[in-house]
Amino acid sequence: MQSGDQFLEFLRNIDVSMFAIDEAHCISSWGHDFRPEYIQLGRLKRLFPEIPVIALTATADRLVRKDIFERLNIPQAELFLSSFNRPNIYYQVEPKRNSYAQLLDFLEARRDESGIIYCLSRAGTESLAADLKSEGYSVLPYHAGLDKETRDRNQELFLKDEVKIVVATIAFGMGIDKSNVRFVVHCDLPKNIESYYQETGRAGRDGLESHALLFFSWADVIKIKGFAEVEGNKEQTEIMLRKLNRMGEYGDLKSCRRRYLLNYFSEELPEKCDNCDNCHKDFETFDGTIIAQKALSAVYRTGQRMGLNYLVDFLRGSKSQKIWDEHKSLKTYGVGADVSREEWFEYFRDLMAQGFLKQSDGQFPVVKLTERSDDVLKGRVRVELIKVTVREEKKQSLVADVSYPYIKELYEELKRVRTVFARAENVPPYVIFSDATLVEMATFLPHEAAEMRKISGVGDLKAEKYGADFAAAIRDYCGRNGLESRIELKTPKREPKKRTRRDASGKDTYQYTLELFQSGLSVGEIARRREMTRSTIEMHLVRFIPTGEIELSALVPENKVESIKNAIEKYRDIGALSPIKEFLGENYSYGEIRAVWATM
Repeated sequence: MQSGDQFLEFLRNIDVSMFAIDEAHCISSWGHDFRPEYIQLGRLKRLFPEIPVIALTATADRLVRKDIFERLNIPQAELFLSSFNRPNIYYQVEPKRNSYAQLLDFLEARRDESGIIYCLSRAGTESLAADLKSEGYSVLPYHAGLDKETRDRNQELFLKDEVKIVVATIAFGMGIDKSNVRFVVHCDLPKNIESYYQETGRAGRDGLESHALLFFSWADVIKIKGFAEVEGNKEQTEIMLRKLNRMGEYGDLKSCRRRYLLNYFSEELPEKCDNCDNCHKDFETFDGTIIAQKALSAVYRTGQRMGLNYLVDFLRGSKSQKIWDEHKSLKTYGVGADVSREEWFEYFRDLMAQGFLKQSDGQFPVVKLTERSDDVLKGRVRVELIKVTVREEKKQSLVADVSYPYIKELYEELKRVRTVFARAENVPPYVIFSDATLVEMATFLPHEAAEMRKISGVGDLKAEKYGADFAAAIRDYCGRNGLESRIELKTPKREPKKRTRRDASGKDTYQYTLELFQSGLSVGEIARRREMTRSTIEMHLVRFIPTGEIELSALVPENKVESIKNAIEKYRDIGALSPIKEFLGENYSYGEIRAVWATM
C-alpha cells in the first residue's frame, strides 16, 4: 500500500470538516511552481464528496484558476477574488550596471528601515551580506545552505527588528508576515512574474509607502534559461521559458509597470498608476520607420531563424566568424553600422513590444516576423520608436588636469572583477593585481591586451591570464560613459628585456611544466611539486594546445567540450571568461574553458 493510500485510509477514520489546500497554483501545469504530487489532491473530492474543499493561492492568473477548478474536481466552486494591486508599493527597475554602487545609494536613504534583498545564489547572498556589513549596515544572510539553528536565529533577529536587512535566496520569506518591511530589492532576476510579485509583496503589508527595486539585465535572462529545463518534460520546460521571457519583458518595459503586472494576472488597470518609475518618465519618440524596415528585413533575409545577438551583429556588419558566409553577401548586411549595439537591442525590443516582431519560445529563441511586419516592410505604416538616451551626467571627461585622476566608480568595478578571480583561486586579491595596478587601469583605461601590458604590474603572464576580463570591464564602462582609452597619456613603463620565462633553476618554466605533464603527472601533482596554483599550471599547458604538443582531450573530458564551445560562442563578443564560467557553473574550470578556447 502506498503512503498516499495510507493517508487516505487515515482520513476515512477521522471526522474531517474541511479540506484547505494552500498554494493551490502548484496543482496547475500552467503555474510557476507545478508539483506533480499535488495532482493526487484531485482524489479528495471523489472519495469525500460531502466534505467542502477550499483552495487558496495568491498567484494564479485566469488560466491557472481554471486548471485548479478542473484538477480538484470542483468545477462549480464559487470564486472569491481580491485585487492583485498593491497600490502602496512603488515599482522601480534599474539597469544592472554598477548595481552595488546603486544599491548603496538606495540603502543610504533607508538606513533605519527594514528590508529584504534577494540574490539568486547562496554564494552571492553571503558575499553581499558581508560587503554591506563592512559598509556599516545591520544585515544578516539567509539561505538553505545555512544550518537550521543559524537560519532560525537570523530570521528571529529580523522579525524582532534587531537586524534591519536580510540578504536572502528565495528560501526566505514563505510565511514571513513582518508588516514593516519597507523595501524589497532583487539583485538578480526572478524566474517568473509570480515569484517577483510574491516576493515584492512582502513589503508594505501595513499599507504604508514601500519600495520594490529590481536590477535588470538581459544577461540574467540568458543565464537563467540554462536552469529552466524541467528534466524529461518538454512541455513544462516551454512553459517555464515563456514565463521567464515575460519577466524579461517586465524588466525592459517602457510603460506602466503596475498595469503590466495586473494584466498578467488577468486584472485591468484603466489608467497609469503614477506609482512606478515609468509613470514618472517622459519617453521621447521619433519616426523609426527606416530603422524598423532594416530590422525586419534582416529577420526576413536571414530566414527567421536567427537570435537577437546575431541579427544585431549582422546589421552592424560584424566581421565575426559566427556570421554565415552566405549572409555577408545580402544587401542588408551592414546597413545598420551607424547604430550602436545598445540602440539596436532597444529598437528590436520596442518593435517586439509593438507587435512588429516576436521571439520564439525555447532556451535559444529566434526572432520572427508577425502579421503586422508586412505593412512596415512595404511602407504602409509609420513606426514610432522610443529614442534611446544616454544619461548625460555620466558623460564627463576626467582627464582635464595633469594629475590624471582615476575614476573611482570604475576602480570599484575592477575590484569586484579581481575578487571573482581571487575567490576562484583561493588567494588574496592583491595576488591577482595590486590596488595600485587597478588605480592605473581606472586612470588610463586600457581597452586591449596590448594596452593592458603598458600598465604597471601587468606582465605577460597576468595579461594572458586576467587581461581579457579586466579589459572587457573597462570597455563596458567606457562604452556606457562615452570614454575612450587614455593609454597614450601613460608614460611608458620600462619594459624588461624580452627573455624566456624561467624558474629558479633556470629552466624554461612552461617547458618544464610540459615535461612533467608528459611524464604522467596530473595537473594537481605538478602544482604541488612546483608550489604553484592549479590555475597557473593549466595556463602553462594551454600554451601547447595550438602547437599540437598537448591534445585537448588530455585537459578536458570529451563530454564537456561541446557545452564549453557553445558557451564560448554565446559570449565570444564579450571577450571575457567570467561570464562563460558563470554560465557553465561550478563543474567547469577556467582551465578547461581556456583549453577549448585555444582550439577555436
